[in-house]
Amino acid sequence: MAQPDDFGFSEEAALLKQSARKLFSEHFSAGTLHQLVAADSNPRREPDVQWDQTLWQQMVDLGWTLLAVPEAQGGVGMPLVGVAGLVEEAGRAAFPCPLLSTLAASYILAAAGAGAEDALADIAGGATAALVIANEHGSWTAAETPVSADGEALNGRGYYVQDAGKVSHLLVCAQTDGGPALYWLPVASEGVAVQQDAIVDLTRDQAHIDFKGAPARQVTADATAALAQAMPAVWTLYAADMVGAGEWQLQTTVEYVNQRQQFDKPLGFFQAVKHPLVNVMVMIDQAKSLVYNAACAVDCEPQKAARYAHMAQASASEMAAFASSRSVQMHGGIGFTWECYVHLFFKRQKHSEMLWGDAVWHRARLAELMIDEAA
Repeated sequence: MAQPDDFGFSEEAALLKQSARKLFSEHFSAGTLHQLVAADSNPRREPDVQWDQTLWQQMVDLGWTLLAVPEAQGGVGMPLVGVAGLVEEAGRAAFPCPLLSTLAASYILAAAGAGAEDALADIAGGATAALVIANEHGSWTAAETPVSADGEALNGRGYYVQDAGKVSHLLVCAQTDGGPALYWLPVASEGVAVQQDAIVDLTRDQAHIDFKGAPARQVTADATAALAQAMPAVWTLYAADMVGAGEWQLQTTVEYVNQRQQFDKPLGFFQAVKHPLVNVMVMIDQAKSLVYNAACAVDCEPQKAARYAHMAQASASEMAAFASSRSVQMHGGIGFTWECYVHLFFKRQKHSEMLWGDAVWHRARLAELMIDEAA
Protein backbone atom coordinates (compact mmCIF):
# COMPACT_ATOMS: atom_id res chain seq x y z
CA MET A 1 0.00 0.00 0.00
CA ALA A 2 1.52 3.35 -1.09
CA GLN A 3 1.65 6.30 1.27
CA PRO A 4 -1.10 8.92 0.86
CA ASP A 5 -0.03 12.46 -0.07
CA ASP A 6 -0.99 13.83 3.36
CA PHE A 7 0.71 10.97 5.24
CA GLY A 8 -2.78 9.86 6.27
CA PHE A 9 -3.02 12.74 8.75
CA SER A 10 -6.77 12.70 9.28
CA GLU A 11 -9.12 15.32 10.68
CA GLU A 12 -9.24 13.26 13.89
CA ALA A 13 -5.44 13.42 14.16
CA ALA A 14 -5.49 17.19 13.57
CA LEU A 15 -8.10 17.70 16.27
CA LEU A 16 -6.07 15.59 18.71
CA LYS A 17 -2.97 17.68 18.03
CA GLN A 18 -4.88 20.94 18.43
CA SER A 19 -6.50 19.84 21.67
CA ALA A 20 -3.12 18.81 23.08
CA ARG A 21 -1.59 22.18 22.23
CA LYS A 22 -4.52 23.96 23.85
CA LEU A 23 -4.31 21.82 26.99
CA PHE A 24 -0.61 22.53 27.50
CA SER A 25 -0.84 26.22 26.60
CA GLU A 26 -3.61 26.73 29.16
CA HIS A 27 -2.29 24.56 31.98
CA PHE A 28 1.46 24.02 31.58
CA SER A 29 3.65 26.94 30.58
CA ALA A 30 7.45 26.90 30.53
CA GLY A 31 7.35 28.86 33.78
CA THR A 32 5.20 26.18 35.37
CA LEU A 33 7.64 23.52 34.16
CA HIS A 34 10.62 25.39 35.58
CA GLN A 35 8.95 25.85 38.95
CA LEU A 36 8.01 22.17 39.04
CA VAL A 37 11.32 20.53 38.16
CA ALA A 38 13.97 23.21 38.65
CA ALA A 39 13.03 24.79 41.98
CA ASP A 40 16.28 23.42 43.46
CA SER A 41 19.40 24.47 41.56
CA ASN A 42 21.77 22.43 43.72
CA PRO A 43 23.67 20.12 41.32
CA ARG A 44 24.25 17.62 44.14
CA ARG A 45 20.61 17.25 45.08
CA GLU A 46 19.15 13.78 45.31
CA PRO A 47 17.28 12.68 42.17
CA ASP A 48 13.54 12.92 42.55
CA VAL A 49 10.39 12.50 40.48
CA GLN A 50 8.45 15.73 40.03
CA TRP A 51 5.37 15.76 37.82
CA ASP A 52 1.85 17.13 37.69
CA GLN A 53 -0.29 14.06 38.35
CA THR A 54 -3.52 16.06 38.18
CA LEU A 55 -2.82 17.19 34.62
CA TRP A 56 -1.60 13.70 33.78
CA GLN A 57 -4.94 12.28 34.93
CA GLN A 58 -6.67 14.65 32.52
CA MET A 59 -4.53 13.20 29.73
CA VAL A 60 -5.48 9.69 30.78
CA ASP A 61 -9.15 10.65 30.91
CA LEU A 62 -8.83 12.02 27.37
CA GLY A 63 -7.67 8.56 26.28
CA TRP A 64 -4.14 9.45 25.25
CA THR A 65 -2.62 6.32 26.80
CA LEU A 66 -5.04 4.18 24.80
CA LEU A 67 -4.01 5.42 21.36
CA ALA A 68 -1.51 2.63 20.66
CA VAL A 69 -3.63 -0.16 22.20
CA PRO A 70 -5.57 -2.14 19.56
CA GLU A 71 -9.34 -1.83 19.62
CA ALA A 72 -9.68 -5.55 20.38
CA GLN A 73 -8.02 -4.95 23.77
CA GLY A 74 -10.10 -1.88 24.62
CA GLY A 75 -7.89 0.78 23.04
CA VAL A 76 -8.22 3.27 20.21
CA GLY A 77 -5.77 1.79 17.71
CA MET A 78 -5.06 5.19 16.15
CA PRO A 79 -2.64 5.30 13.19
CA LEU A 80 0.88 6.23 14.25
CA VAL A 81 0.81 9.45 12.25
CA GLY A 82 -1.89 10.78 14.60
CA VAL A 83 -0.03 9.63 17.71
CA ALA A 84 3.12 11.35 16.45
CA GLY A 85 1.23 14.64 16.29
CA LEU A 86 0.23 14.28 19.93
CA VAL A 87 3.78 13.41 21.02
CA GLU A 88 5.08 16.43 19.14
CA GLU A 89 2.90 18.67 21.31
CA ALA A 90 3.99 16.87 24.49
CA GLY A 91 7.59 17.47 23.45
CA ARG A 92 6.85 21.15 22.80
CA ALA A 93 5.64 21.43 26.40
CA ALA A 94 8.35 19.09 27.76
CA PHE A 95 5.66 17.76 30.05
CA PRO A 96 7.06 15.23 32.57
CA CYS A 97 4.90 12.12 32.28
CA PRO A 98 5.02 8.43 31.29
CA LEU A 99 3.17 8.96 27.98
CA LEU A 100 6.09 8.13 25.69
CA SER A 101 7.15 5.11 27.72
CA THR A 102 3.59 3.76 27.83
CA LEU A 103 3.06 4.27 24.10
CA ALA A 104 6.37 2.53 23.37
CA ALA A 105 5.44 -0.43 25.58
CA SER A 106 2.02 -0.59 23.89
CA TYR A 107 3.55 -0.91 20.42
CA ILE A 108 5.90 -3.64 21.61
CA LEU A 109 3.07 -5.52 23.31
CA ALA A 110 0.89 -5.19 20.21
CA ALA A 111 3.71 -6.80 18.20
CA ALA A 112 4.13 -9.59 20.75
CA GLY A 113 0.97 -11.45 19.72
CA ALA A 114 -1.78 -13.18 21.63
CA GLY A 115 0.23 -13.63 24.82
CA ALA A 116 0.29 -9.87 25.35
CA GLU A 117 -3.47 -9.32 25.26
CA ASP A 118 -3.87 -9.21 29.05
CA ALA A 119 -1.04 -6.69 29.35
CA LEU A 120 -2.61 -4.49 26.68
CA ALA A 121 -5.90 -4.75 28.55
CA ASP A 122 -4.09 -3.53 31.67
CA ILE A 123 -2.96 -0.41 29.78
CA ALA A 124 -6.49 0.06 28.46
CA GLY A 125 -7.60 -0.05 32.10
CA GLY A 126 -5.23 2.74 33.13
CA ALA A 127 -1.86 1.03 33.66
CA THR A 128 1.35 2.77 32.56
CA ALA A 129 4.54 0.97 31.59
CA ALA A 130 8.27 1.29 30.97
CA LEU A 131 10.60 -0.96 29.00
CA VAL A 132 13.48 -2.71 30.78
CA ILE A 133 16.08 -3.98 28.32
CA ALA A 134 19.33 -1.98 28.41
CA ASN A 135 22.53 -3.24 29.99
CA GLU A 136 25.10 -1.15 31.87
CA HIS A 137 26.78 -0.15 28.59
CA GLY A 138 23.55 1.24 27.17
CA SER A 139 22.90 -1.52 24.63
CA TRP A 140 19.21 -1.92 23.72
CA THR A 141 19.81 -5.21 21.89
CA ALA A 142 17.54 -7.97 23.20
CA ALA A 143 20.33 -10.56 23.17
CA GLU A 144 22.39 -8.39 25.55
CA THR A 145 19.74 -7.81 28.20
CA PRO A 146 21.19 -8.18 31.73
CA VAL A 147 17.99 -9.67 33.18
CA SER A 148 17.39 -13.42 33.17
CA ALA A 149 14.28 -15.50 33.75
CA ASP A 150 14.10 -18.71 35.78
CA GLY A 151 10.65 -19.94 34.87
CA GLU A 152 8.58 -16.83 35.59
CA ALA A 153 10.94 -15.36 38.18
CA LEU A 154 13.19 -12.50 37.06
CA ASN A 155 16.72 -11.85 38.28
CA GLY A 156 19.34 -9.27 37.38
CA ARG A 157 19.57 -5.52 36.98
CA GLY A 158 18.08 -3.44 34.16
CA TYR A 159 19.57 -0.06 33.34
CA TYR A 160 18.43 3.26 31.80
CA VAL A 161 14.74 2.60 32.52
CA GLN A 162 12.77 5.68 31.46
CA ASP A 163 10.00 7.10 33.67
CA ALA A 164 10.49 4.28 36.18
CA GLY A 165 9.27 6.52 38.99
CA LYS A 166 5.98 7.28 37.25
CA VAL A 167 4.82 3.95 35.81
CA SER A 168 2.75 1.17 37.36
CA HIS A 169 4.10 -1.74 35.28
CA LEU A 170 7.30 -2.95 33.65
CA LEU A 171 7.82 -4.68 30.32
CA VAL A 172 11.05 -6.63 30.81
CA CYS A 173 13.24 -8.29 28.22
CA ALA A 174 14.90 -11.28 29.90
CA GLN A 175 17.20 -14.09 28.84
CA THR A 176 15.77 -17.62 28.78
CA ASP A 177 17.08 -20.96 27.54
CA GLY A 178 15.19 -20.34 24.32
CA GLY A 179 16.48 -16.80 23.82
CA PRO A 180 15.24 -13.35 24.88
CA ALA A 181 11.59 -13.20 26.00
CA LEU A 182 9.30 -10.42 27.21
CA TYR A 183 7.70 -10.39 30.66
CA TRP A 184 5.03 -8.18 32.28
CA LEU A 185 4.81 -7.31 35.97
CA PRO A 186 3.74 -4.50 38.34
CA VAL A 187 6.47 -2.22 39.68
CA ALA A 188 5.17 -2.95 43.18
CA SER A 189 5.88 -6.68 42.83
CA GLU A 190 7.94 -8.43 45.46
CA GLY A 191 11.57 -8.65 44.45
CA VAL A 192 11.59 -5.38 42.47
CA ALA A 193 13.78 -2.50 43.69
CA VAL A 194 13.86 0.82 41.78
CA GLN A 195 16.88 3.08 42.25
CA GLN A 196 16.63 6.54 40.69
CA ASP A 197 19.59 7.75 38.60
CA ALA A 198 20.89 11.33 38.64
CA ILE A 199 20.49 12.56 35.05
CA VAL A 200 20.86 15.94 33.37
CA ASP A 201 17.31 15.96 31.97
CA LEU A 202 15.10 17.47 34.65
CA THR A 203 11.89 16.77 32.72
CA ARG A 204 12.31 12.99 32.90
CA ASP A 205 13.35 10.42 35.44
CA GLN A 206 15.53 7.38 34.85
CA ALA A 207 16.39 4.42 37.06
CA HIS A 208 18.16 1.11 37.30
CA ILE A 209 16.00 -1.72 38.59
CA ASP A 210 17.05 -4.82 40.52
CA PHE A 211 15.06 -8.04 40.16
CA LYS A 212 15.46 -10.73 42.80
CA GLY A 213 13.08 -13.58 42.06
CA ALA A 214 10.39 -11.12 40.96
CA PRO A 215 7.27 -12.98 39.71
CA ALA A 216 6.34 -12.02 36.14
CA ARG A 217 4.08 -13.21 33.33
CA GLN A 218 5.63 -14.04 29.97
CA VAL A 219 3.93 -12.25 27.07
CA THR A 220 6.07 -13.67 24.26
CA ALA A 221 8.96 -16.11 23.99
CA ASP A 222 10.40 -14.19 21.01
CA ALA A 223 11.37 -10.73 22.19
CA THR A 224 13.65 -10.16 19.21
CA ALA A 225 10.83 -10.43 16.67
CA ALA A 226 8.45 -8.24 18.68
CA LEU A 227 11.07 -5.54 19.16
CA ALA A 228 12.11 -5.60 15.50
CA GLN A 229 8.50 -5.00 14.48
CA ALA A 230 7.79 -2.31 17.07
CA MET A 231 11.01 -0.29 17.25
CA PRO A 232 10.35 1.81 14.12
CA ALA A 233 7.23 3.16 15.85
CA VAL A 234 9.19 3.79 19.06
CA TRP A 235 12.03 5.61 17.27
CA THR A 236 9.52 7.69 15.34
CA LEU A 237 7.73 8.85 18.50
CA TYR A 238 10.96 9.89 20.22
CA ALA A 239 11.93 11.79 17.06
CA ALA A 240 8.53 13.52 17.18
CA ASP A 241 9.25 14.57 20.77
CA MET A 242 12.53 16.16 19.64
CA VAL A 243 10.72 18.00 16.84
CA GLY A 244 8.23 19.44 19.31
CA ALA A 245 10.97 20.58 21.69
CA GLY A 246 12.86 22.09 18.74
CA GLU A 247 9.79 24.08 17.77
CA TRP A 248 9.61 25.52 21.30
CA GLN A 249 13.31 26.42 21.17
CA LEU A 250 12.93 28.19 17.83
CA GLN A 251 9.78 30.10 18.75
CA THR A 252 11.14 31.21 22.13
CA THR A 253 14.47 32.30 20.68
CA VAL A 254 12.87 34.25 17.82
CA GLU A 255 10.65 36.07 20.30
CA TYR A 256 13.67 36.93 22.45
CA VAL A 257 15.88 38.27 19.63
CA ASN A 258 13.00 40.42 18.37
CA GLN A 259 12.60 42.01 21.81
CA ARG A 260 16.25 42.36 22.88
CA GLN A 261 17.87 45.58 21.61
CA GLN A 262 21.51 46.04 20.62
CA PHE A 263 22.92 49.12 18.82
CA ASP A 264 19.37 50.52 18.76
CA LYS A 265 18.09 47.56 16.76
CA PRO A 266 16.52 44.22 17.68
CA LEU A 267 19.05 41.38 17.80
CA GLY A 268 17.04 39.63 15.11
CA PHE A 269 17.96 42.41 12.68
CA PHE A 270 21.54 41.15 12.41
CA GLN A 271 22.43 38.44 9.89
CA ALA A 272 24.67 36.64 12.38
CA VAL A 273 21.54 36.03 14.46
CA LYS A 274 18.76 35.50 11.93
CA HIS A 275 20.64 33.24 9.51
CA PRO A 276 21.38 30.52 12.10
CA LEU A 277 17.75 30.67 13.23
CA VAL A 278 16.62 30.15 9.66
CA ASN A 279 18.87 27.10 9.58
CA VAL A 280 17.16 25.84 12.74
CA MET A 281 13.77 26.29 11.05
CA VAL A 282 14.93 24.36 7.97
CA MET A 283 16.28 21.50 10.11
CA ILE A 284 13.02 21.33 12.08
CA ASP A 285 10.98 21.19 8.87
CA GLN A 286 13.21 18.44 7.50
CA ALA A 287 13.03 16.36 10.68
CA LYS A 288 9.28 16.88 10.94
CA SER A 289 8.73 15.68 7.36
CA LEU A 290 10.82 12.59 8.02
CA VAL A 291 8.92 11.89 11.26
CA TYR A 292 5.54 11.89 9.52
CA ASN A 293 6.99 9.92 6.61
CA ALA A 294 8.22 7.26 9.04
CA ALA A 295 4.91 7.23 10.93
CA CYS A 296 3.00 6.83 7.68
CA ALA A 297 5.31 3.98 6.69
CA VAL A 298 4.48 2.14 9.91
CA ASP A 299 0.81 2.57 9.03
CA CYS A 300 0.97 1.91 5.28
CA GLU A 301 4.35 0.47 4.24
CA PRO A 302 5.72 -1.60 7.14
CA GLN A 303 8.46 -3.09 4.95
CA LYS A 304 10.01 0.40 4.73
CA ALA A 305 9.29 1.49 8.30
CA ALA A 306 12.71 0.69 9.78
CA ARG A 307 14.53 2.56 7.02
CA TYR A 308 12.40 5.67 7.38
CA ALA A 309 12.48 5.58 11.19
CA HIS A 310 16.29 5.55 11.15
CA MET A 311 16.18 8.59 8.84
CA ALA A 312 13.76 10.41 11.16
CA GLN A 313 15.85 9.70 14.26
CA ALA A 314 19.10 10.76 12.59
CA SER A 315 17.61 14.02 11.33
CA ALA A 316 15.82 14.81 14.60
CA SER A 317 18.95 14.11 16.65
CA GLU A 318 21.07 16.51 14.61
CA MET A 319 18.32 19.12 14.71
CA ALA A 320 18.01 18.76 18.49
CA ALA A 321 21.72 19.41 18.98
CA PHE A 322 21.81 22.41 16.66
CA ALA A 323 18.56 23.98 17.91
CA SER A 324 19.75 23.61 21.50
CA SER A 325 23.10 25.27 20.88
CA ARG A 326 21.53 28.17 18.94
CA SER A 327 18.81 28.74 21.53
CA VAL A 328 21.37 29.13 24.30
CA GLN A 329 23.77 31.20 22.18
CA MET A 330 21.10 33.60 20.91
CA HIS A 331 19.87 34.26 24.45
CA GLY A 332 23.33 35.64 25.22
CA GLY A 333 24.54 35.81 28.81
CA ILE A 334 21.16 34.97 30.32
CA GLY A 335 20.98 31.82 28.20
CA PHE A 336 23.58 30.17 30.43
CA THR A 337 21.72 30.86 33.66
CA TRP A 338 19.50 28.55 35.67
CA GLU A 339 16.66 31.08 35.63
CA CYS A 340 16.40 31.00 31.83
CA TYR A 341 13.99 28.28 30.73
CA VAL A 342 16.03 27.21 27.70
CA HIS A 343 18.27 24.96 29.79
CA LEU A 344 15.34 22.62 30.47
CA PHE A 345 14.80 22.01 26.77
CA PHE A 346 18.53 21.88 26.04
CA LYS A 347 18.90 19.05 28.55
CA ARG A 348 15.78 17.22 27.36
CA GLN A 349 17.03 17.37 23.78
CA LYS A 350 20.44 16.04 24.74
CA HIS A 351 18.84 13.12 26.60
CA SER A 352 16.57 12.35 23.65
CA GLU A 353 19.40 12.69 21.17
CA MET A 354 21.40 9.90 22.81
CA LEU A 355 18.68 7.67 24.26
CA TRP A 356 17.98 5.43 21.24
CA GLY A 357 21.26 6.06 19.45
CA ASP A 358 22.58 9.28 17.96
CA ALA A 359 22.53 10.31 14.29
CA VAL A 360 25.74 8.40 13.52
CA TRP A 361 24.33 5.17 14.95
CA HIS A 362 21.05 5.44 13.05
CA ARG A 363 22.78 6.25 9.77
CA ALA A 364 25.02 3.23 10.25
CA ARG A 365 21.97 1.01 10.75
CA LEU A 366 20.33 2.62 7.71
CA ALA A 367 23.42 1.86 5.62
CA GLU A 368 23.33 -1.77 6.76
CA LEU A 369 19.67 -2.08 5.73
CA MET A 370 20.28 -0.59 2.30
CA ILE A 371 23.37 -2.70 1.68
CA ASP A 372 21.48 -5.83 2.69
CA GLU A 373 18.63 -4.92 0.36
CA ALA A 374 21.01 -4.27 -2.52
CA ALA A 375 22.77 -7.59 -1.90
